[in-house]
Amino acid sequence: MLSPQVQEAASRSVLCWLATVDASGQPNVSPKEVFAVFDSTHLVVANIASPTTVRNVMANARVCVSFIDVFVQKGFKVNGIARNIGKHEAGYSQWAAPVEAMAGPRFPIHSVLVIEATSVEPILAPSYRLYAAETTEQSQVASAMRTYGVRPAAPHG
Repeated sequence: MLSPQVQEAASRSVLCWLATVDASGQPNVSPKEVFAVFDSTHLVVANIASPTTVRNVMANARVCVSFIDVFVQKGFKVNGIARNIGKHEAGYSQWAAPVEAMAGPRFPIHSVLVIEATSVEPILAPSYRLYAAETTEQSQVASAMRTYGVRPAAPHG
C-alpha cells in the first residue's frame, strides 16, 4: 500500500497534515513534523503536543494523512485507521523507534499514533491536470521558488 514512491515522498516532506474527526463530527486538521513510514502498510506519528488529535482518534479511528513536496507540488493522501499507543503499552518501543530517532531529546513523545493505511491517492497541483502539456516538475519548482522568494541550495562539496 505504501509503495517506495509514497515512502520516498513522505521522507522528503517536512510536515504532514493529520485530519481527524471528533465524536460530534467536527473535523480537525493538525500539522505534524515528527512522522515516518514504518513499513509498507503503517505510518507512525509522534504525539508531542496533540491532545485534540489523540482524543479524536479515541472517538473515531478513521483518519487522513497528507504530505506534499511544496516545490514540486505533488504528494499523497493516505486514509487509514489510527490507534494511540502509550509508552507503557506493548509494542510501543518498536512503533516509536523511527520517530524517537527524529525527535531526539528536544521533543518529548507522549505516545505514538500508528496508522494502518486503507487507501492511498496522489495529490497533484491543478496545473498538472489543467495545463498538462506545459507543466513539469521543473516549472512547478521554479514557480514555487519565485513565490516563496528562495533559491536552490548550493551543492555540497
